[in-house]
Amino acid sequence: MDSQRPFLYLTLLFMLFLIWTTWQQDHAPKPPVTAASTVSAPAIPGGNAQEVPAQSAATPATQAGQMTPTADNSAAGQTVTVRTDKLVLKINTRGGEVLETDLPTYPISLDTPDKPVKILDLNGRNYVAQSGLQHQVVAGLEAQTLAPDHLATYTAAQTEYTLADGQNELVVPLTWQGANGISVTKRFVFKRGSFLVNVEHEVNNQSTNIWNGTEYRQLKHGYAANAGSLLGGVQAYVGGAYYHEGKYTKLSFSDMDDKPIKETVNGGWVAMQEHYFLSAWIPPQNQETEYYSRVVPGQDVKGYVLGMRSAAQQIAPGAKGVFKSDFYVGPKDQDTLEGIAEGLDLTVDYGIFAFISKPIFWLMQVIHSVLGNWGWTIIFLTIFIKLAFFYPSAMSYKSMAKMKAVSPKLKDINERFADDPPGKQKAMMELYRKEKINPIGGCLPMLIQIPVFMGLYWVLQESVELRQAPWLLWYKDLSIMDPYYILPLLMGASMFFQQKLNPPQADPMQQKIFQFMPIIFTVMFLFFPAGLVLYWVVNNILSMAQQWYINKQIVGHA
Repeated sequence: MDSQRPFLYLTLLFMLFLIWTTWQQDHAPKPPVTAASTVSAPAIPGGNAQEVPAQSAATPATQAGQMTPTADNSAAGQTVTVRTDKLVLKINTRGGEVLETDLPTYPISLDTPDKPVKILDLNGRNYVAQSGLQHQVVAGLEAQTLAPDHLATYTAAQTEYTLADGQNELVVPLTWQGANGISVTKRFVFKRGSFLVNVEHEVNNQSTNIWNGTEYRQLKHGYAANAGSLLGGVQAYVGGAYYHEGKYTKLSFSDMDDKPIKETVNGGWVAMQEHYFLSAWIPPQNQETEYYSRVVPGQDVKGYVLGMRSAAQQIAPGAKGVFKSDFYVGPKDQDTLEGIAEGLDLTVDYGIFAFISKPIFWLMQVIHSVLGNWGWTIIFLTIFIKLAFFYPSAMSYKSMAKMKAVSPKLKDINERFADDPPGKQKAMMELYRKEKINPIGGCLPMLIQIPVFMGLYWVLQESVELRQAPWLLWYKDLSIMDPYYILPLLMGASMFFQQKLNPPQADPMQQKIFQFMPIIFTVMFLFFPAGLVLYWVVNNILSMAQQWYINKQIVGHA
């Protein structure tokens, strides 16, 4: 029985997994490009009337169709620029639509430190955040505008707002004046050190009738084919997601094409994700929320809308009412997201390896809090894992050392029973029993290493905390490949020397396969994140040291 065969199969399965994942991303179905919108209203930059969600089912059918976009919705509006220590936003006075968001503390690359990551991007990806109000129509008031949707015209007192030194909060108000004494103030509240924006719609009802309406919040993203970043040949996810009733659900653009969602639950959130970053609307968690998605035409490609609508709120004549929401636009920092809303940290999607990746990341955070360097954190993580599995690994290495010690006897059995496979198998099993050898015991170190490897792979793939994380020398970003291929070459060399410590394979064909394994892995690891290769190199070195010591003890006393 060959002790290395299971590892060979697992390795091949792992490589097939990477190839399959990449193939899926490259061959995902693309929705057809649609013609320009046929809506009779003039074209509106960043949006059109079809983006306004339909009235909720609670509205009487005879009144739902009477809701129309706000008058003067063809106006492009002014751009209001807001600067804080964490965000630079551009907000349009047409509907208070957030058109663009830069993150000055997150450069696109280390080579361009002054060029920030751009999340929302109207002109680049048709990616915007929208919110507005809808009035549930009352008989006799159909022709009047009593609520501003995201196409309405607001006014702003100024076009530049900056969070000053020593200032902890910045309020950006937009005002809208409707018919019949209804006015709305839309406020964006920014706080120092935060990517979370509080958004309020304050309705001032100076009419003689009860005002009854809802607030909707939605994210629109143009279709993106293979737009995510690549790490180790795997495409990062770009698309929607939502959370409700304790369940995290991805909603890709193709999913929105096939079947729009419409669900009513309490709380939750909706988000649009890109690699390392996201935008999300978070409603009050104790209120009923209706989720929806829709596909809207565009000049070049489709736009995908994912949103939510609040329950209706009644405001008496002469009174005021406020609709509140939170809007997050920033990095997928797990601790931050966990503190904002339940399940929001799940957008850091480790997939089926979450049960391994989450503990690994938690342990890395603990180590990093002491060392302050992610490269040394990976090294000490490897040492910790090696110590944690020292005993089972030692048992495996002892088994391999014994196999090496009896290799002359195994060779003799192969020669004596060359034409008698059943007899050879029986003689080998008898030898294993006599020498107290577990023929599959040598697989355990690799069986332990592969799930840890995959867990760390997804930590490096998904954790923004390790994005552009330096180590030393030319290793300025452990989340990308080694620019000089030093670590992959060291990994291949360590794997080659480690094989020399193992007993030779009985099957000549498998001997040849294992001889090429260091070359195959070296080529594959050329394109993997440097942090992942660093883990494998350190693990191989520690394994060789442990195995050499055990071999010396057992073979030397054989």
